[in-house]
Amino acid sequence: MTIKVEFYFDLSSPWTCLAFHNIQPIIKETGAEIVWKPFLVGGVFNAVNQGVYAARENPDNRKFVHSFRVMEEWAALAGVTMNFPSEHHPVKSVYAMRVCCALESDQAALHRFATAAFNAYYTDQRNLDDPAVLAAIADEIGMDGKALIAKAGEQEIKDRLRANTEEAIARGAYGSPSIFVPDSDDQNSEHMYFGNDQLPLVKRAIKLHSQS
Repeated sequence: MTIKVEFYFDLSSPWTCLAFHNIQPIIKETGAEIVWKPFLVGGVFNAVNQGVYAARENPDNRKFVHSFRVMEEWAALAGVTMNFPSEHHPVKSVYAMRVCCALESDQAALHRFATAAFNAYYTDQRNLDDPAVLAAIADEIGMDGKALIAKAGEQEIKDRLRANTEEAIARGAYGSPSIFVPDSDDQNSEHMYFGNDQLPLVKRAIKLHSQS
């Protein structure tokens, strides 16, 4: 039976950009299925992790200063070009994540757009809070940007983003990415993993499930 891994993500998170790239070889190697789940990490922070905002207000926060340096090393290890932070950081990602939700039912299309959007923000330093930029990114990968932006503005899509965010919170999420793998011993349970650093544990969980 194919193991389903759920990857809740927000384009505004640099660690999510790294994890997005780094989880794909794991999925290919293990034969698992990945489901990309767009959500709004700001909504998660507001609900269960407001300390993030306080930490950002202190430019001398040792953890944040160190994490940026380590992030550069992770990017080099992954072969991901990251010109970060840019003038747009931290970016408001509501528009971008609504676009992702508009593509969620077509996982291949969502993957293509997310790949292009991550590159646009972290490599090219483009503003993902600008609908015109989002439309242009879609056009550049062969999608209809204007139509996609229009769809992203529909109430159904706004509701989906809200529902995905609330669902992630209910499952224990406190940031992006939040990754869920079924428990190898209990089909009604699951393990949650957070961030890029825990991907080896994701790989282990998938393999344990395959052996069960």
